[in-house]
Amino acid sequence: MDANVTAYLMHYPQEVTFGEDAATVFDRYHTPDFVMCNDGIHLDRERLLAHVRPARKRATSVRVEVHETVNSAERVAARYTLTADMATGKTIATEIYMFGQLSADGRLRRIDQVTRDVSPGR
Repeated sequence: MDANVTAYLMHYPQEVTFGEDAATVFDRYHTPDFVMCNDGIHLDRERLLAHVRPARKRATSVRVEVHETVNSAERVAARYTLTADMATGKTIATEIYMFGQLSADGRLRRIDQVTRDVSPGR
């Protein structure tokens, strides 16, 4: 991944949910020591993959609406909405404020983010 956070946000959720093996996709965009702090909860590679694998079976579509981004050589930031349609018929929409640190090779090393549920009917 280069410093184009919009491309990452548009491609990664689709690829990790519906593409090849989740670990292969994950490693394409993130360093081996990647860590995410999401709403105060720290997740490493293994915990994130454990979260993604069941979602691959439950989601029927995933879409991202990017509201704004900032890119620099070592940092990225974005405000976007991730919406997932589930096999149950439910739609889950999450507004996300993301701040990321890039490695020298352009992959994400760390993400700190806060989220809020903006699902229909909330």
